[in-house]
Amino acid sequence: MAREVVLVKQVELAKAPVHLIGTSPVMVHRFTEKAKRAMYEKQTNAVTGPKEPRNPWEDIIQGTYWLSNRPTEYTEEAFNNAITQGARFGFPATGVKASACSGAYRNKLSKDKVSLYGMFHIAGDEFIEILGKPQTREDTVTVGMGTTDLRYRVWFPEWEMRFDIIYNRAITTLEHILSYFEAGGFAVGIGEYRIEKGGIFGAYRVAA
Repeated sequence: MAREVVLVKQVELAKAPVHLIGTSPVMVHRFTEKAKRAMYEKQTNAVTGPKEPRNPWEDIIQGTYWLSNRPTEYTEEAFNNAITQGARFGFPATGVKASACSGAYRNKLSKDKVSLYGMFHIAGDEFIEILGKPQTREDTVTVGMGTTDLRYRVWFPEWEMRFDIIYNRAITTLEHILSYFEAGGFAVGIGEYRIEKGGIFGAYRVAA
């Protein structure tokens, strides 16, 4: 039996650094363990006792993406001690990529989002470090049918991010990909109360 020789065209991968600078504050909010438990109990009718009193610092500490060790005590003192000791925080890389892809699509730089997702990847870990000084805030929000509630979250008035991307230079260029991030920073943003959702937070630009 004759052998057939098949030439496989290699994907031309290239790696490049990206530096994003926030042009409006970014606010983060991770789905907390307590919120997951409450949702599970509601869906399964498994509520076993009286509702626990709310601890704003539990919401803040659990609702943040920690790259360093997360405090085990939910207190203001524990949070501030962690900051003093150089605590590091992150944001999901998938959210940053989604912002760039959505921004490119909204600005008509691509006919669809699916092809954009295959053009580049963010290298490294699951989270990208937010470089900036975190602060805490209390906000009144509307949930459900006009019901109001309080949210306790971490935000960064000034921030930036640095990460690497890997892209297929056979089908796109670094210039194009950076333009996707520029569009995402202007039209979409990242985090809570971002531009895409009618807010003013999470905007960014690509550093020169």
